[in-house]
Amino acid sequence: MQAVSAQKIGILALQGNFSEHAQRFAELGAEPILIRYSEQLSQIDRLVIPGGESTCIDKLTAAGSGVDTRIFSLMKERIEGGMPVWGTCMGSIFLARNIEGSSQGRLSLMDIEVRRNAFGPQKFSFELPLPIPCLSNQPFLSVFIRAPLFLSTGKEVEVLAKLPTDESFGALAGLAVMARQKNMLATAFHPELVSDTRVHSYFLSI
Repeated sequence: MQAVSAQKIGILALQGNFSEHAQRFAELGAEPILIRYSEQLSQIDRLVIPGGESTCIDKLTAAGSGVDTRIFSLMKERIEGGMPVWGTCMGSIFLARNIEGSSQGRLSLMDIEVRRNAFGPQKFSFELPLPIPCLSNQPFLSVFIRAPLFLSTGKEVEVLAKLPTDESFGALAGLAVMARQKNMLATAFHPELVSDTRVHSYFLSI
């Protein structure tokens, strides 16, 4: 594996929390590159699809928007070729093979089914100390903002974290919020919004 300092981390920068991700990777010594054009994808070793509004991305990447519409097809090619990718919140929806009540996901690569806005509108956003055994024994403070949930996962998907089996979560208790399938990582929460860089460090190890 490359040394962290030699890794170039692409962060899709059409909208969403791309600057926060860039800061976390810079803190770890990696080189963040904000991706806005398809030709930039050849310059990176890894890719992050940050949280934001998936409907806004759809509008931005529609024909006639002025945005480089080749970016997603080339992105898919590189991920299928083994490039590590991490989708946070909306980014996990983009990676998902299935979206509840909708057609297949935009990239349709990761064998998960997601539910958009599983906790309701933004006023139901919350923070949760979440046990993530692959990181350490210390819980990770996880920020959920209009977050999705992973309703089901395929055989090749490793569930890395789940909601607590707590009555307060009702039928959502115990559902997956962090998962990995080979070179693909998905988190329903926003690790970039806290100073703890353990999830970013984990992604660099994939």
